[in-house]
Amino acid sequence: MKTGSLKALLLAGCLAGAGLPQPAAAQTLRMAVGAQVTSLDPHYHNISPNNAFAATIFSNLMEMDPNSRPVAALAESWRPVGEDVWELKLRAGVTFHDGTPFTADDVAFTLDRIPKVANSPGSFRTYTHAIIGVEVVDPLTVRLRTQGPDPVLPANLSQVPMLSRKIHEGASTEDFNSGRVAIGTGPYRMSGGRSVDRMELQRNDSYWGGREPWERVEYRMVTNAAARTSTLLAGDVDFIDQVPTADLARMRQDANIRISEIDSLRLIYFHFDHMRDGPSPFITDNAGQPLPRNPLRDVRVRRALALAIDRAAIVERVMEGNAAPINQFMPAGGFGHVPELAPPPPADPAAARRLLAEAGYPEGFRITLHGPNDRYPNDARIVQAVAQMWSRIGVRTAVDVQPFSNFVTRASRQEFSSFLVSWGSSTGEPSGGMRSVLASYERTRGMGAVNRGRYANPRFDALLTRGMRELDDAKREAVLQEAMRLAMDDQAIIPMHVQRNVWAMRQGFTHTPRTDERTRPQDVRPAG
Repeated sequence: MKTGSLKALLLAGCLAGAGLPQPAAAQTLRMAVGAQVTSLDPHYHNISPNNAFAATIFSNLMEMDPNSRPVAALAESWRPVGEDVWELKLRAGVTFHDGTPFTADDVAFTLDRIPKVANSPGSFRTYTHAIIGVEVVDPLTVRLRTQGPDPVLPANLSQVPMLSRKIHEGASTEDFNSGRVAIGTGPYRMSGGRSVDRMELQRNDSYWGGREPWERVEYRMVTNAAARTSTLLAGDVDFIDQVPTADLARMRQDANIRISEIDSLRLIYFHFDHMRDGPSPFITDNAGQPLPRNPLRDVRVRRALALAIDRAAIVERVMEGNAAPINQFMPAGGFGHVPELAPPPPADPAAARRLLAEAGYPEGFRITLHGPNDRYPNDARIVQAVAQMWSRIGVRTAVDVQPFSNFVTRASRQEFSSFLVSWGSSTGEPSGGMRSVLASYERTRGMGAVNRGRYANPRFDALLTRGMRELDDAKREAVLQEAMRLAMDDQAIIPMHVQRNVWAMRQGFTHTPRTDERTRPQDVRPAG
């Protein structure tokens, strides 16, 4: 069985959810999310759907507040005690769901496990790469030694779920996916009823953060946008995320529905095959024969493809205004935003054709553009729109969109030539995304963990490393801005837009929206 295949394990070993009775108790929350959870192992694949669900079962040392600022969680306090040492004081009295105490030794175990997770397609090492030593001072004190100064370690640790040495030592990803060791310190625990598209949670009455209002949570995965809206309007669920842009105006007018929204830090972008010098798997000449060299290795071709895209039109017509065009990782006002890169350049098909001719492709070529069709708002429509824009400059573009769980597995194996993906800056600053998406891939250091196009630029790597070690915020921001200018001049990726996160719920519920887009039952409350 394939490592990390949650769907296969649930089908094989779990109760079918189709026959579950509809909840009647007021203390049950029924929620439908628009993305598939692909693994219950909280360290297997660093993607938002998995991380959001993990937050119901597991806790982190620090967590991010709704505006992506670190706040105390399992660690009550943290402070630097040297240029390369952080000391963390842990919360007393915390236990895992089975009653096992949480201690500093569990922190050491968790940090040691992360780089050892087998076949991880997106490693959490991106958040722990700087840690080179862990000292357990006492059961509630741990010191982390880093390879040089690491000013953003608290923000990075807010993304790392904590496990138990006693419970989880030797546990595989399949053991988590079966539910056997899906045991954490979070507000909810797994209960018996679950299927391939539904999981049931039971309140953890011993949760260190206080009892949640929901005794039970039905966590459904409804990846079809129209079906998700219908389940809410029919009263089959209480709460949904990823409200379809086409339904938003109507739902705002519905007296039975409440809307919750916030600008996000979720960047939608196109990545390229930077890895292959020779033929790229989905690029041919106009006669359908493989090209001897990969045209995407030429920066003029990458710039041409970027100039062909009318980002403003896609935001207006496809996203229906529910996004903002962008040409970098961070929106205006965010740490590391580069003012001169905003707004993105307007589409210029004539200039794009000239660049293609300069690069030796006056007649263009053929390419297949890949993407998911059930992960981001309007993802398949975005791919279709860009394919048409590329075709207008002579790059005849076919489209292949597929369910996210299949797509991301293939993208992680570098199977595509160009494809739509995203990054959410859940730490509130750009270095995490730059390190994960643009840094040269190096698994042992956690660099390039989701650099699925294998972009590599030593100058960028050097600037990023320098920025990540700079303790002075103003100096660090300046270095990260320089690195972002370099990556965009090299057209490493094509940033498209940042999303606006929108949730909807029935009257009688309230919700605290989050910039990191995570949909969690602990952010939903009974109204009043």
